[in-house]
Amino acid sequence: MIDNQKILITRKYPAAGINLLRQERFCLTFWEKDRPMTPEELTARAKDHQSLLCTLTDRIDKRFLDQCPHLDIISQFAVGYDNIDIPEATRKGIPVGYTPDAMSEATADIAFGLMIAAARKFFFLHKTIINGQWGYFNPTAHLGFELKGKTLGIFGLGRIGVKMAQRCKAAYDMPVIYHNRTRNPAAEKQLNATWVSFDRLLEQSDILSVHCALTPETRHIFNARAFEKMKPSAVFINTARGPIHKEPDLIDALNKKQIWGAGLDVTDPEPMAKDNPLLSMENVCVLPHAGSGTMEARDRMSVLAAENIIEFYKTGRVPHIVNPEVLA
Repeated sequence: MIDNQKILITRKYPAAGINLLRQERFCLTFWEKDRPMTPEELTARAKDHQSLLCTLTDRIDKRFLDQCPHLDIISQFAVGYDNIDIPEATRKGIPVGYTPDAMSEATADIAFGLMIAAARKFFFLHKTIINGQWGYFNPTAHLGFELKGKTLGIFGLGRIGVKMAQRCKAAYDMPVIYHNRTRNPAAEKQLNATWVSFDRLLEQSDILSVHCALTPETRHIFNARAFEKMKPSAVFINTARGPIHKEPDLIDALNKKQIWGAGLDVTDPEPMAKDNPLLSMENVCVLPHAGSGTMEARDRMSVLAAENIIEFYKTGRVPHIVNPEVLA
């Protein structure tokens, strides 16, 4: 039954998915402000709705779920869902949908671009023009390095990691090593990739690109100990989640020249403070969590998030579900 089911929509999401919900005659309530709702605002509004279309900036924790156990479904406009207390939602029988693979191409592009930008100091050199520092040719100033044949290390060789590796092999003939909890035989065959231990990944990577989920096991796994094991010529790339690296330790490693540079699309916390020392480092490039920022990716995310809700009310299924045991 779809008629009159009320959906709380927490941000201004692309019309591609919203129009699907309208066509199915859901009652839609929109949060129209640019900022996210506070936890109190989110709870107050969700109490009057049957389902929730939310994103990473919405805190769906135990406190929220205790006050809104009536929700039929939560559909997340994101690939990740670390903002949602999944075990608690499962205990309360609430299915949680998400949007896997909708942004894989876009995020791989960002990782690839950050790798090149860090290796050639794009952001720093751009700032020299803005600051009026483009002077005479200096043959030894601000040199980067070439990527041809460098070893790419992937931490988390899933959908996005595979697409990053494809780009690196095609453009720069980079050998690929990776570390996963479980091996990826298909990717090994396709990419001629080699599984290595985490320590070997740190020791052998010229470019180390992070593409894993944020879990208790991966939180701050790239810390002082990890950076100490990396090559002093290595570049660290993180387009997954900010807390996977420990930011003070990354800053310290860069200052001590334990690693050469970094490219970040995610930080901890977000948003990053404008006086963060990473922003003034010559070999560091930082973006404001823009990995899915293409029209194509955001439209796909909107459609998948909407389809999760539509299919749930039509068939009892959620096409892309985090906790399928709820429906079982």
